[in-house]
Amino acid sequence: MLKPLLSSVLLAATLAISGCNSLPSNVQQQQNEALLQNKEWTLTHIGATEIKQDAATGTPKLKFDQASQRMSGTDGCNRLMAGYKIESAQLNLTQIAATEMMCMENMQQADQFNQALAKVTAYQSYGHQLKLLDRFGNTVLKFSNTAITQP
Repeated sequence: MLKPLLSSVLLAATLAISGCNSLPSNVQQQQNEALLQNKEWTLTHIGATEIKQDAATGTPKLKFDQASQRMSGTDGCNRLMAGYKIESAQLNLTQIAATEMMCMENMQQADQFNQALAKVTAYQSYGHQLKLLDRFGNTVLKFSNTAITQP
């Protein structure tokens, strides 16, 4: 009598634990996506190199729009746009396009930014920080944000 009861309790506990494990990962994914999207992200680092914000030369910025699934922004010189898709912590940027202006003061940084952006395959977002990662998990771009108010 005790064995069937114990087996039933263990089975119920196992199902409850496995059910609870799947819920937080889904909730965590939604929270991560919410942290990424609908904010203006301002570049702070390319790799390990800190980027100083400079109104005269322009600082790279990105925004990931949840409704349209489009990324827009600037590399500090040219306007950027792309589609994006999020799967778990993976970030797939599609059809990246940019204007082709010449900015004498800022072309080297813009080129470095675009080369790093082309390597992005994943992201980590927490608080006011965003890290864009390459396929090896290395941080290639790091941003901070300011919230954008929705109409």
